[in-house]
Amino acid sequence: MSNYLDAVIVEHNPTNKVIDRAVIWLHGLGASGHDFEPVVPQLGLADDMAVRFIFPHAPNRPVTVNGGMVMPAWYDILEMSLERKVDIAQIEESSQQIHDLIAREVERGVKPEHIVIAGFSQGGAVAYHVALGYPQRLAGLMALSTYLATNDHISYSAANKDMPILIEHGTHDPVVPVVLGEQAQNLLSAKGYSVVYHTYPMAHQVCMPQIQNIGQWMNKVLA
Repeated sequence: MSNYLDAVIVEHNPTNKVIDRAVIWLHGLGASGHDFEPVVPQLGLADDMAVRFIFPHAPNRPVTVNGGMVMPAWYDILEMSLERKVDIAQIEESSQQIHDLIAREVERGVKPEHIVIAGFSQGGAVAYHVALGYPQRLAGLMALSTYLATNDHISYSAANKDMPILIEHGTHDPVVPVVLGEQAQNLLSAKGYSVVYHTYPMAHQVCMPQIQNIGQWMNKVLA
């Protein structure tokens, strides 16, 4: 029996029909599952879809680049160079916890091909690791203001070779420079993935035009 991560659950259209779609959305460093909770009503999701949003809380752990301070973190960041030296074992551990959440949705009747894996910043690095290596076809991968930290450690899954991938980044991001979003897009495109890449004139955040675009993308991949 799995010990599932605590999570905020938000349901779109729970009374209209059986929930058969899910989005697992990971927050950034030092944040919580409540971070993106207010976004759900702003997405403009289709009225005929019933979607469960799962916003898990990362466990608390010391973060080296923050002086060893204990905070919600999916993994330790050892160095804030452009390459981002990170604790790969902790990314893999967090990824397994997301695999467990996917399995729970499947037990609830949601097919893997109707599940989107999403993440912002640090959560996006874990989302990449989960979705690109997942052995069954998923609905899509959404990577926001993040970077592909584990390219050399992912067993890329043939099942998700045609999975829709949305990468979005702020052009003025001082935390995760936009070049890291471009690198991920270029790397995945070179591997043959279908990647949609958008930038916005913003810092390390989300903005309303972006939220509307995310909603349109979700309507498409979850249809």
